[in-house]
Amino acid sequence: MNKIVTLEEAMSHIKDGMTVMIGGFMAAGTPEKFMDALVEKGVKNLTLIGNDAGWPDRGIGKLLINKQAKKMIASHIGLNPEAGNQMNAGTLEMELVPQGTLAERIRAGGNGLGGLLTPTGVGTIVEEGKQKIEVDGVEYLLEKPLKADIALISASIADKRGNLYFNKATKNFNPLMATAADIVIVGAEKIVEVGEIDPNDVMTPGLFVDYMVEV
Repeated sequence: MNKIVTLEEAMSHIKDGMTVMIGGFMAAGTPEKFMDALVEKGVKNLTLIGNDAGWPDRGIGKLLINKQAKKMIASHIGLNPEAGNQMNAGTLEMELVPQGTLAERIRAGGNGLGGLLTPTGVGTIVEEGKQKIEVDGVEYLLEKPLKADIALISASIADKRGNLYFNKATKNFNPLMATAADIVIVGAEKIVEVGEIDPNDVMTPGLFVDYMVEV
């Protein structure tokens, strides 16, 4: 199967109302050309899952500025004032999740688990509406897994089978999200022949990747 497609073909899989995971941390490791293409496409009512809300002009922030999301699940939104404005205005449903819990919920989704137990948030607003479970005298919150229809991730290098390498901090949420979506679309800075990535450097195996665009 040829996984290399055009940007237009890749974006054709994203429809109104979908849940979309977007890799990156403060927009580092976010596939910017995918953000621009989604803004141009105008797809709307998305549920976005990402570490943060990006910046007003970078990362996920571009989609929020264009009011294409109905809900955001993230660990913080302080870099993008528009996210807070929409949340306070009631036009964007916001679910704030402790960063480690967010990562583990995505990992649980990718591994087919029913959730995870964490002490983070016990006794705070984070526990509202969640089941508490006691283990050996310690209270934990049951946090449910996160999955998505689409994961949009960025890779530094991909080979033609979809094996991925992420340079430095761009690794962040990208490998986790590649396991937790029905369709995984990669924006690769460089696509090489199979074998050009040392197997020891492969961070996401190609079996997780459905489509790639060289960006």
